[in-house]
Amino acid sequence: MTLSDSAYCIIHNGTCMQHYPGCMLQIFSLELAKIPMDGGSVELYGYIAVRDELDPLLNYVVNFSRDEPIVIEQGSLINMAGPKRGIDMMDYALIEYDMRIKSGEQEKDDLQLQLIDGASIIGPAGLWCPSRVRITGGCGAIDLILSRLENAVEATVEVLISEVQSSFSLSLGCLTSGLNNEIRLFDGAIAESCCLKRSVVAVVLDSLIDLKFKLGSLLSSSDLHCCYFKSKTHGHDTQEIKTDFALISVKVTWSTLPGAV
Repeated sequence: MTLSDSAYCIIHNGTCMQHYPGCMLQIFSLELAKIPMDGGSVELYGYIAVRDELDPLLNYVVNFSRDEPIVIEQGSLINMAGPKRGIDMMDYALIEYDMRIKSGEQEKDDLQLQLIDGASIIGPAGLWCPSRVRITGGCGAIDLILSRLENAVEATVEVLISEVQSSFSLSLGCLTSGLNNEIRLFDGAIAESCCLKRSVVAVVLDSLIDLKFKLGSLLSSSDLHCCYFKSKTHGHDTQEIKTDFALISVKVTWSTLPGAV
């Protein structure tokens, strides 16, 4: 959200003449594609992160500690905690990863079950449709669905859940820029008023992001609510969704990346 405030911009006919959209990398999903076990679930921990030209620090996509691994089966999606900011693709980006299967009392016991460990370079050339990239390691593989988006801006999605009437399950998916690949922003249970984690999505300028809220409980069928936001270079937009379970307040903050100045 670095350049979300347009107070000092040069605006002409509603368009900022100082800050421009750029090329961004969007990761749509991560899937545990292959594990050494036949059937069953495993405890998975570690990280997948990106470095780009804007910031040499790791921009985590997932990051699970050994003390709090995720329990997951082969073929299942891995919930993404990030990225925390938009990923610049004007130049090369580096994807780093170290994912392991917890198998013993101590970390040294997991070395023989190191799923993936290393780094991959993603180049800026060409326009990509959403593509599947497989990262293969000594004990398995993880599939990434990703795409490079031209003329894109950063959307930071914030969701507040209030006036909770009863516990319910919530699945929040997002479609961006007219593409059919859904990004899972949240999947879990809601028992009281709370703020969901911030989510950052790349959106082609003047296109839409579509947020899909699927709510349900043991006593009722699933209830689907959608809201749409048209992207822009600066500022923010808000919407409220009143449901039988709770009031959902959505705020989307728009920003170009600093490198596109």
